[in-house]
Amino acid sequence: MFEKFLPALRVDSVFDIDLDKLYADGYRGIITDLDNTLVGAKVPSATPELTQWFEKVKQAGLKLVIVSNNNFDRVSVFASPLNIEFVHKARKPFGTPFHRAMQIMGLAPEQTIVVGDQLMTDVFGGNRQGLYTVLVLPISIADEGLGTRINRRLERIVRRRLGKTGLWLEEDNRK
Repeated sequence: MFEKFLPALRVDSVFDIDLDKLYADGYRGIITDLDNTLVGAKVPSATPELTQWFEKVKQAGLKLVIVSNNNFDRVSVFASPLNIEFVHKARKPFGTPFHRAMQIMGLAPEQTIVVGDQLMTDVFGGNRQGLYTVLVLPISIADEGLGTRINRRLERIVRRRLGKTGLWLEEDNRK
């Protein structure tokens, strides 16, 4: 049961994802969370380093859609200046926002990865849809809202359960 919370890959940040390998493995699109995945929850726009990463995503031949549980204003202020399509108020881990993002990109599940900082929303939601899931370390835990803080407590329980079965190894520097 807890295997649905297990990401296919764990990295420190989006910058550690091997985009060329993903493309070579047949992936053509990235569904990414926004808050604490790309920038801190209170950071309104992309950093220069993140803007360069978005360019590398395009150069690698990958499409990208932001899927966030946050509201329209938050997501559009971030995504619109970058000409990145998005799904707001997504209600992850439900499947609809993932399907909507794949529809926007014109891709099938086997061509799509999900990148996010939460097991309960990004990884669980992506795994339920048969997507390749990548878990990144959260950028700024101090800025998280109540719902996310509750999810973080649930994540600790899930990680402990996975650890007891040998599926979650802490030497990967995960908290």
